[in-house]
Amino acid sequence: MNFSRRGFLRIGMALGAAKVLPMPALVPQASGESLFFEIASSSCGIAWVHENAMSDNRYLPETLGPGCAFLDFDNDGWMDIYLVNSGPCDFWTPAKPLRNALYKNNRDGTFTDVTEKAGVAGGTFRMGVAVGDYDNDGWPDIFVTSYGRCILYKNNRNGTFTDVTEKAGLAAPGWTTSAVWFDFDNDGLLDLFVCSFVDYGAKQKLACGDNQIGNHYYCIPRVFRGTSSFLYHNNGDGTFSEVSKGTDIARAIGKGLGVVATDINNDGRMDLFVANDTVQNFLFVNRGPDASGKTRWEEIALQAEVAFSDNGQPRSGMGVDAGDLDNDGWQDLFVANVDQEMFSLYHNNKNETFNDIAHSHGVAQATRLLSGWGLKYFDYDNDGAVDLILANGHPDDMIGRYSRQVRYKEPLLLFHQGPDGKLKNVSTEGGTAFEKSFAARGLAVGDYDNDGALDVLVATNGGAPVLLKNNAAKGNNWLGLRLEGATCNRDAIGARILWKAGGKLRQSLKNNGGSYLSSHDLREVLGIGAAAQLDELEIHWPAPSKRVDKFTSVAPNRYIHIIEGKGIV
Repeated sequence: MNFSRRGFLRIGMALGAAKVLPMPALVPQASGESLFFEIASSSCGIAWVHENAMSDNRYLPETLGPGCAFLDFDNDGWMDIYLVNSGPCDFWTPAKPLRNALYKNNRDGTFTDVTEKAGVAGGTFRMGVAVGDYDNDGWPDIFVTSYGRCILYKNNRNGTFTDVTEKAGLAAPGWTTSAVWFDFDNDGLLDLFVCSFVDYGAKQKLACGDNQIGNHYYCIPRVFRGTSSFLYHNNGDGTFSEVSKGTDIARAIGKGLGVVATDINNDGRMDLFVANDTVQNFLFVNRGPDASGKTRWEEIALQAEVAFSDNGQPRSGMGVDAGDLDNDGWQDLFVANVDQEMFSLYHNNKNETFNDIAHSHGVAQATRLLSGWGLKYFDYDNDGAVDLILANGHPDDMIGRYSRQVRYKEPLLLFHQGPDGKLKNVSTEGGTAFEKSFAARGLAVGDYDNDGALDVLVATNGGAPVLLKNNAAKGNNWLGLRLEGATCNRDAIGARILWKAGGKLRQSLKNNGGSYLSSHDLREVLGIGAAAQLDELEIHWPAPSKRVDKFTSVAPNRYIHIIEGKGIV
């Protein structure tokens, strides 16, 4: 989030009467009837709006939120929605109480607000959300990050939650952003990684602006001290222990905004890719237990060539994700940056190094004037190939005063993978939402209407969320998987899935986290295009199980529940 053109701001103010020319539309108007996504927000019953606390002082937390999540909090098989709001803090007292929002899926395309009954309204100036079943009871729990006190909500299995933060030991200090649940030591219990941003508080808030005119703007994060992120080990008794001290995670002083848990070297241990703002990104590789039994983490971003830009400069990493873009069995990475820096698509070289191939896919060119936050690798049309969606918006609401090319609100971008393996910008076919511009931040993907087509939820700064219904997968077949671990973690994070249909073999890794401040539908949707069935399906469960469950001739176009060792139930 590098506000890199302050010089232009001061020049523009000095000139006074200089006019800013309107920027040409980045995304042309969609034409025809083939619209991949339609905006469902206006008819779905979600009336909640994010409050960003924007003030003339331009305090930095105002511009970084919010996140969002798809989750099935009541285990009825339908995705519900959780939305994160700001709140009281050391620089702001809301005129009226603010709350996060939990919306229950009514199974008819609409949602009902159940926040108060559920007890998940939040506390301080909230930022993001991570959903995971940390106690392996089969019910999703909610972790909320914050500029202030984090919150862990334990699911009571009756439509309500209990704040167990203090008991669990997860009231992480400072300013936390994205978080991810994953099992780093393969003991069958979900652990928690929490990104920490900058050292920012009553004594650290700097005034950035032109003293002669008196205008303030958001300070470049470069002027604030970085912090180290947190890794918490699940003790199995409802408590967690911070275990990052003495590791590369604690030694790596960054400004973390996005994180994804994945396995970059196929060794069966989950690694972490962290996007940092104005300093190098981090790639924490899980080397397994040392002689004392403690997990050793090695930060290798520099030698892996994912730390800096190609010219060796730190960028403004915000959103991240991982996925097997070319179906070679190895996880590729993605990181979104601020405008003029371009986004990076990192191809996995299978030796713990990566090449940035964003230019060859047209992603770099398409994102040069954009600032990216929430994003996701996903197969939106169920043809079996991985596609990409990007949610964008400049962090500075005054950018239009001193840039003729960049706007505060920016368009969404949609990329489709063609038969040649290249990503093609198909935003003009995306639908009405892709004709509009947003101050987008968090983005979550999930199938809220259970039709097998992954829908998209976009959280906007100081605005209403945008729910996009997916119409692009009609005509292609699919299979939805709800995986349930028995020996491994209940959410089966780290499972490897292989499926063969129509003569094509596909594979994916069940990652977790990714995007920005957000959490996705934990179910997996396997696209098979025109194939009539899945000829073969294999689930390689993560350690400590390492079991492989195999299925043949599986009928498509439905969700199935697979329990480790018990098959389809």
